[in-house]
Amino acid sequence: MILFRKRTFLILYAAALTGCGSSADQPAVYGESLLIQQKKTSTISQKEKERLTKIVAGFYDTTLGNTGFNGAFLVAKAGNIIFEKYAGSAHLGKQDTILASTPFHIASTTKTFTAMAVLKLVEEGKLQLTDSLQKFFPQFPYPGMTVKMLLSQRSGIPNYGYYLEKIKWNKDVKLTNADVLSTLIEFKPDLQNTPNKRFNYCNTNFVLLALIIEKVSGKSYADYLQQTFFTPLQMTHTNLFNRNDSATVTPSYMWNGIQEAFTHLDLTYGDKNIYSTVTDLLKWDQALYGTELFQQSTLDSAFQPYSFEKPGIHNYGLGWRMYTLPNDKKIIYHNGWWHGNNATFYRVISDSITIIILGNKFNRNIYRVKPLIEALTPLRFSYDEAQD
Repeated sequence: MILFRKRTFLILYAAALTGCGSSADQPAVYGESLLIQQKKTSTISQKEKERLTKIVAGFYDTTLGNTGFNGAFLVAKAGNIIFEKYAGSAHLGKQDTILASTPFHIASTTKTFTAMAVLKLVEEGKLQLTDSLQKFFPQFPYPGMTVKMLLSQRSGIPNYGYYLEKIKWNKDVKLTNADVLSTLIEFKPDLQNTPNKRFNYCNTNFVLLALIIEKVSGKSYADYLQQTFFTPLQMTHTNLFNRNDSATVTPSYMWNGIQEAFTHLDLTYGDKNIYSTVTDLLKWDQALYGTELFQQSTLDSAFQPYSFEKPGIHNYGLGWRMYTLPNDKKIIYHNGWWHGNNATFYRVISDSITIIILGNKFNRNIYRVKPLIEALTPLRFSYDEAQD
């Protein structure tokens, strides 16, 4: 079935007409920021841009455009936007058309910012990856856990969304990051596995990392990201959600158009809760090339796989998912899903391809970008595994 879909897509995109679908609300010029060197030195020919645009337009038409997609879609080559499309309304049924400036909840793609903030503090000598969690939280009940284990999702700590059910958390009370830490200390829920024994994806890891960022930097998580990343990179439509934003942020919807309600889990951050745009995330992508923002050794450590318990091309670095393909090729990415919000952020580093899709009405097709990567690059996946 997957091979059939792949062949169908290849036929359809080859026949598609050009049509980049650019919005009238164009993204702001980068200006003299950390991105300027990358932007000036990376260009593609008009012919190549037209070829790539035709491919991406075909993908959009067959995978997103005919499935009720409500959101923003951008593909870039070497930092140059080759296709962008904005579809639907921020509030379903209203006339507030989605624009390049419309921010979306990027869900777990937030983890990439949390991870890189920790690594920036490591560069500054303010913490080490080998630091024990007791260094930051003296009453933390689990020995043997380090910062690196949180970043690589190997701590074995349980997901707060699950253990709160067992301790019968009052859902009328909005959970905070401090509450996550205090409940771990008080109730000591069972670990999923011995620390560093295996990969175990868990949002609790990144809630704790956000608290470490605050403790080490002396700033709120939101202020540290703003001052370290968002302002220097001119990410003008990116911010961290807080309880005062609930009436004004872009809402999310189930697949059937019913609006999702805020819950007791909507205030925790580090694992989620950044709102951003596809154009701002392209700036983030470009800042992770070169050494203007991070040392090369830092980037190498972030994009290094750390879990090998199961064979295959899937792996996890320090806050980044990845595919490790033959010939040392890697695709670095992170998806997100929270309520009706979907996010896909792919960095095909070997070919300088960036794919960013954000939506606020649940749409599983947002994650089905493997055929697009294969159409744009020489890279090939093994289709004996399900799409993710």
